[in-house]
Amino acid sequence: MAVTSPSSSSSPSSSEPHGRGGLGGGARRRPLGLLENAMKRKDSFVQLFLMTGILMISLRSLGQKYRIHDLSRDTSELRQENDSLALRMASIKDALLHEASLDPSGLLASHLRRLFQDPN
Repeated sequence: MAVTSPSSSSSPSSSEPHGRGGLGGGARRRPLGLLENAMKRKDSFVQLFLMTGILMISLRSLGQKYRIHDLSRDTSELRQENDSLALRMASIKDALLHEASLDPSGLLASHLRRLFQDPN
């Protein structure tokens, strides 16, 4: 009958092939794949996808906000340009009609009135 001391039982014996938690690794578990991990942590993945969706919608909304701002600024600039062109055309028309009224025959003035469809 062999009696073993407590110090000798704490060391790994030769009957254990790899020991427990040592460098041998013991029974290795295969890492979970994406789908298995998603099924295991279903709530976390749903939360991740929802937060990602909210982030993407927020970024799109921010881009649309700046696009609307740029378009409203462009609209304002185009209205100013339209007003200035209308004033310029009116001044050119008045200048032409004034010069045509100086012609003693009146042919040029009547021709310009027909062009501009001016009832005067």
